[in-house]
Amino acid sequence: MNLNRIDLNLLVYLDALLRECNVTQAAQQLNLSQPAMSNGLRRLRDLFDDPLLVRTSDGMTPTERALELAPLVRDVLSNIEYAVQQRSAFEPENAHRVFRIMASDYAESTLLPAVLGKLRVQAPGLTLDIMTPSDVSFLDVERGKVDMVINRFDSMPQSFHQIHLWNDSFSCLLSPDNPVLEDFSLDNYLQAKHIWVSKTGMGIGVGVDPDDVQRLGWVDGALAKLGKKRQIRVFTRHYQAAMTLAEQNDLIATLPTRAALLKHDNPRVVLREPPFAIPPLELKMAWSPLLQHNPSNRWLRKLIADTARELDGKPPLP
Repeated sequence: MNLNRIDLNLLVYLDALLRECNVTQAAQQLNLSQPAMSNGLRRLRDLFDDPLLVRTSDGMTPTERALELAPLVRDVLSNIEYAVQQRSAFEPENAHRVFRIMASDYAESTLLPAVLGKLRVQAPGLTLDIMTPSDVSFLDVERGKVDMVINRFDSMPQSFHQIHLWNDSFSCLLSPDNPVLEDFSLDNYLQAKHIWVSKTGMGIGVGVDPDDVQRLGWVDGALAKLGKKRQIRVFTRHYQAAMTLAEQNDLIATLPTRAALLKHDNPRVVLREPPFAIPPLELKMAWSPLLQHNPSNRWLRKLIADTARELDGKPPLP
């Protein structure tokens, strides 16, 4: 195929169409008329010899070929944008803007305080808008409405850029009056009552099925491999709530060690190593390909990654 005969604007149309899966909304995003976008879709179908978007009961659904093209087209456009944009160095000490970061309360309490400490010195004019996982969808991130997301993810769109921040082990947090402390064995752990805490990924959560071990996460997955199951009495999506509930003398919270250690000086709880092996938790940071080359975004990503690396190299206790 001769590239001289291809209107590269069609790739912009295709990118919008595949993100919106709606001709009218794609047209609005690009400030085009609906007929112009419909004509663009017709030309794209001719170009790729594929319908690309097919009307179904769920609306316009991408074909297999369209799903293959989506990350390729996004990368092409991202590189073109980077090539033609006038680049100016980001000056953090003079910058005044808001960064929107989706972070679990685990990341918010263990990583972001150190990040804020650096921002106060290096970029005092920057403001962070910290959003919860339930506030944000993958589509929001893809469109660049959120600068970055920090959490542990079971899955993530392939088009996203991502980096590893750290691994964390697990610890048990419980009251010093909890009778299980007399013999903190696996058998006694299983006979005790437990607090489940997790918020993986993004989007509005749904109720938890206590019998669906595959969806309960690291702790219960590790127990299932041993043919064991704990007695969960409280389900929460907030680590801070789990740590507070652990002060009751009949509950155990098994949660990431860096979160549990935030309570190391609280006399109403004690920390213990779990009486069985649990695979480590991986904390990641991800962002849209639209923001891959953005100077201010790149600067903040590096600061966060450097801070995580520094914290990971130090003992969690002060």
